[in-house]
Amino acid sequence: MAVVTVAQQKGGAGKTTLAAHLAVAFRQAGRTVATVDIDPQGSLTRWHEIRAEHMQDIDHSRIQGWRTAQEVDRLSRRHDMVVIDSPPHAETEAKIAISKASLVLLPVQPSPMDVWATQPTLDLAAKEKVPVLVVMNRVPPRSSLADELTETISAMGVPVAETRIGNRVSLASALMSGRSVTEGHRSRASDEIRALAAEVLARIR
Repeated sequence: MAVVTVAQQKGGAGKTTLAAHLAVAFRQAGRTVATVDIDPQGSLTRWHEIRAEHMQDIDHSRIQGWRTAQEVDRLSRRHDMVVIDSPPHAETEAKIAISKASLVLLPVQPSPMDVWATQPTLDLAAKEKVPVLVVMNRVPPRSSLADELTETISAMGVPVAETRIGNRVSLASALMSGRSVTEGHRSRASDEIRALAAEVLARIR
């Protein structure tokens, strides 16, 4: 059993997109998977509702408040992997999601503001003694800034995933139909998601 919490203080970092695509990739890797949506926007829930019209391969729960920890524990007993999409603020639910995690995935776009916004999440994870893996997300081709920011983050003693997720329209368009890029024709986007899923699985074994 493992709980992967996708967290980032700054909104618009691509948390929900990563959570959905990774959940499918974990399922394709042979794990039983549940997703938990504690973001008030409920975008992951909407994705799952659309997906459930075609297949019921991923369990899902949308929950907030004091019952969050109990629900994560319940799903953890029933599934190999639980993927949590947390709210973009250091609220009670985000703290619970991090405290329950085996690993916190922290998406960072190639922007100094995204890097600066990582500190509250890093502080929470350190307080709960939960490992963090930063993921460079929505990276444009040949981004020298992404290279610089990766060095900056690594210098802080925070591990950065080898896999970078590119700024690809297909990641969003796949979600519109309740699916993942890994369920269509092979592409750079699908290769990146599978590679990141493999990195995550290697870290939580």
